[in-house]
Amino acid sequence: MPGPREGWSTGDRALAAGKLMLAWIALLWLLEVIDVATGHALDGFGITPRDPSELVDVVPSAFLHFGFAHLVSNTLPLLVLGFLGALAGLRRFLLVCALIVLVDGLGVWLISPAHTNTAGASGLIFGLFGFLLVSGFVERRPWGILAGVLIAAIWGGSILTGLAPTQTGISWQGHLLGLLAGVGAAFAFRRRAASRAPSWDERP
Repeated sequence: MPGPREGWSTGDRALAAGKLMLAWIALLWLLEVIDVATGHALDGFGITPRDPSELVDVVPSAFLHFGFAHLVSNTLPLLVLGFLGALAGLRRFLLVCALIVLVDGLGVWLISPAHTNTAGASGLIFGLFGFLLVSGFVERRPWGILAGVLIAAIWGGSILTGLAPTQTGISWQGHLLGLLAGVGAAFAFRRRAASRAPSWDERP
């Protein structure tokens, strides 16, 4: 009988990663439907900087959006980047996401302009971009390097645009902090050379 270190094929990992990200996206859409139905009552769970009571919103803010247009713009990149990130193992992926969300949210709370309200999955998206961009190089995995190059080619322009301080209506601080958190996560949760063979850490 397969033990915890056996029995997971590439197809199994892809299926588990796909299910996780579809459920994640479905949750975001459900929350936005609830937000609209309640007169945008959930918008208050965004982050208002340097208000101690707002620290409890650091995590919820990453799951909320200011309207369906905001959510639509985040859906595809989160789905694709999340799926690619989750392929290497769900446990590590969830740890990476947790680190990005916490660092990004706390950073937004600390440095964003006063009297602003920040919410959305874009900080996590920028973080996953940073994670996928460098993790292959950090771990010296050819396929990971190739994936990072392709991701940079597809989304690099949008990422650079999202970091521009001159844009209005977006939190470039959240984007930058998310990107840096993702790069840091690639180092913090890198797989050791001795454990390149499939292991429980790499299983969904």
